[in-house]
Amino acid sequence: MMRYICSVLLLLLCISIHAQNNFTDSLKKYSYSELQQKFYQYNNDDKEKAKQVSKYYLQKAKTENETDQIEEGYVLAHLSENQDISLRYLDSLLVFTKNSTKNTYPARVYLLKGNLYYKFDNQSKALENYLLALKYAKEKKNKRQIAFADINIAYLNNYIGKHEEAAKTLRYYLRNAKYLNENELGDIHSSLADVYLDYNNLDSANVLIKEGVKLYQSKDDYKYYRYLYLSGLYNFKLKNYKQAINILSKCKDYFLSHSNDLNINYTLLYLGKSYDALGQKDIAAKNFIEIDSIIQKDKSTFPELREIYPFLIEYYKELQDKEKQLYYIDRFLEVDKVLDSQFRYISRELPKKYDAPNLLKEKESIINSLENRRNLLYISVSILILGLSLLGYFYYKSKKSEREFKKRAQDLLHSVYEKDKIITQQKIQVETQFEKKIERPIQNTPVEIIEEDTKEKPSVSGASAEVMQAILQELSMFESKEQFLKKGISLSSLAKKIKTNSKYLSETINTHKEKNFAGYLNDLRIDYAISRLAKDRKFRSYKIPFIAEELGYNNEQAFTLAFKKRTGTPLSVYLKEIEKSEN
Repeated sequence: MMRYICSVLLLLLCISIHAQNNFTDSLKKYSYSELQQKFYQYNNDDKEKAKQVSKYYLQKAKTENETDQIEEGYVLAHLSENQDISLRYLDSLLVFTKNSTKNTYPARVYLLKGNLYYKFDNQSKALENYLLALKYAKEKKNKRQIAFADINIAYLNNYIGKHEEAAKTLRYYLRNAKYLNENELGDIHSSLADVYLDYNNLDSANVLIKEGVKLYQSKDDYKYYRYLYLSGLYNFKLKNYKQAINILSKCKDYFLSHSNDLNINYTLLYLGKSYDALGQKDIAAKNFIEIDSIIQKDKSTFPELREIYPFLIEYYKELQDKEKQLYYIDRFLEVDKVLDSQFRYISRELPKKYDAPNLLKEKESIINSLENRRNLLYISVSILILGLSLLGYFYYKSKKSEREFKKRAQDLLHSVYEKDKIITQQKIQVETQFEKKIERPIQNTPVEIIEEDTKEKPSVSGASAEVMQAILQELSMFESKEQFLKKGISLSSLAKKIKTNSKYLSETINTHKEKNFAGYLNDLRIDYAISRLAKDRKFRSYKIPFIAEELGYNNEQAFTLAFKKRTGTPLSVYLKEIEKSEN
């Protein structure tokens, strides 16, 4: 029996080798350009045949000693392999082109390496290679490669939340890079629409989406469905959830059968979020579970994964399925660790290695232009010295501020942990004081005390001490029930709620809280945020715009500005210190 099995296996191997040899022999009649076309045709549907074409291409080029074709052979060969083998081909290309006089090398190799690392979800390595590509492209003055490096770095800027910076770069090349071809400009066009959606520039996004849908509807299926997905996301942002589901469902069917990139993950993400918004949690969970399955298979991540795992954890908690709940907690911690390390690296290295050199280049250009005008030589030198002095001063100031922010954040965090103890002590003191007041003679009743206080702080609006005391009691309930978190609270709406008028309420807050109404409301919200962010990891995992909305703010900027004004330290620094303390 064993001999029979071995014979069958040997026969199948021989048939396979024979088929491969026949296929390789069939390639001999094609030119290099035709072989390239064959490769790209097979690379989408039949990776094995694509590999055979690329190997034959490279071997043919080496046999015929065709330098240009050897280079292209290495490029083709790396496209259909796994990461390790692909990197070996690219390293071989780097060695082969070491002494090349072409203005495309070595930047081309580093661009390809960057793309490869990005494809396999290693953003930190991708950034390193894009920066090297940019350096060599600038040395060789290759405009196309400079554009490619800048554009890919813009994608990484978008990854860490610098959406407007990314949009600025993409918009510049879309409008000014006439040296890029139609496909390249088309990719920038769709990416810019995506970035606009990321920071809710919906009108600009919609213009680009409509252009893309119209252009590719009968021309290119993949690009058409890419814009259709963006249209679904646009409707989601507008809270047109049924329309979003209708569009994204079509995209899901297409991407599952035609694409293995992030498009399917993002389609499933916003499809799930749309169902969740309509209260259909079971279908939402099904889509999120599908994402988890895909990323485990592809070994990929993306920032929005932080949104799906808290949902699944809570979903299975409600179903009382502890095993699934524990499983998704573990998955969340695993994914969050990867995302956090990549986010921190790119956030640290991008400004240092990309923004700073660009600023220095700009400065150098200014200095050179001044030096060319001899009559302004002394002025240019003075400006240079002053600029360097200011740079040093601002650097010193920024470092000092950084240390101060960090210290304030640490103090803030410490105060949160001590707060419960302090509140308890204050309650005991208040109760003691209250007991003492009750024991006083009749002439020192609370009514007379209020009158004395009122005499010290005369009422402008005519509000009596009793009225102010009643308002203060209502404000105490307003604070204890955390009603300040509701959106749209105004002086008049709160006055109406506690059955007084705006003048009395305003004066009571100014007199007894020693701040105006807006400051009073902001301080309550920020104090709440300080405590909850420190204690509630799930709340802290949400995106800042969501946290801002939970706290009653209309947008992220209003929240972050209020946080810094109240605490003296930026929100980002406070969050970092919380993470450090937990680790």
